[in-house]
Amino acid sequence: MVGLIGPNGCGKSTLMKCISRIHKVTEGKIFVDKQDMLKINAHEASKLVATVPAEVDQVQSMSVMDMVMLGRYPYVEKLWWETDEDEAIIRNALKKFGIYEHRKKQVSMLSSGERQRALIAKAYVQEPELLLVDEPTSHLDLKFKLNVMEHLRSLAKTGMTLMVAEHDISLMSRYCDYCYIMKQGKIVASGVPGEIITEDLMREVYEVEARVGKDIDGEVYVLPKRSAGEV
Repeated sequence: MVGLIGPNGCGKSTLMKCISRIHKVTEGKIFVDKQDMLKINAHEASKLVATVPAEVDQVQSMSVMDMVMLGRYPYVEKLWWETDEDEAIIRNALKKFGIYEHRKKQVSMLSSGERQRALIAKAYVQEPELLLVDEPTSHLDLKFKLNVMEHLRSLAKTGMTLMVAEHDISLMSRYCDYCYIMKQGKIVASGVPGEIITEDLMREVYEVEARVGKDIDGEVYVLPKRSAGEV
């Protein structure tokens, strides 16, 4: 589970959109599981990379079941016809993420936490090698932040690689195995969260004075104190 950390506008979402080919890449190369993402077709690319977006306006009127079923599109051989295996995969995913009882509801009727889990389920049934997750805990309260991150962590344990862009640095420090720190479109630091997230880094990247420490469980926490930049 890899974290992308940095202030607004630093390029986190843009980087992930380049990997998923939503944005056109003008320089460099992208390899996922040794395959060149810029040379394979969209169908094959969708089997390698799935995305959990920050916003879901385009599917608000769909049922949860239908939205999650969209994740099986790369494997559907006949137009709009899913196999019994596809349906079984979808039902298992709905149960895994605790939203099976909501399968007939419109996505717009779900709570923020339920909607986020439905989006993760949709990406999960796509069975990608790499799952890109953009701001998974935005607008969630503390309980659902932890709930969503636990679900993402469980996917990492299955062998799937996750790249998560998130603003809550303490949360990322706890759940990520590795982090990339971005500023103004560039990676300025990378490594194990407990080693690279420091007070100096917070000052350099976020322009804030902060206390960075470890709790009794040895997990990193970040406590912002004041702005260190110009107001």
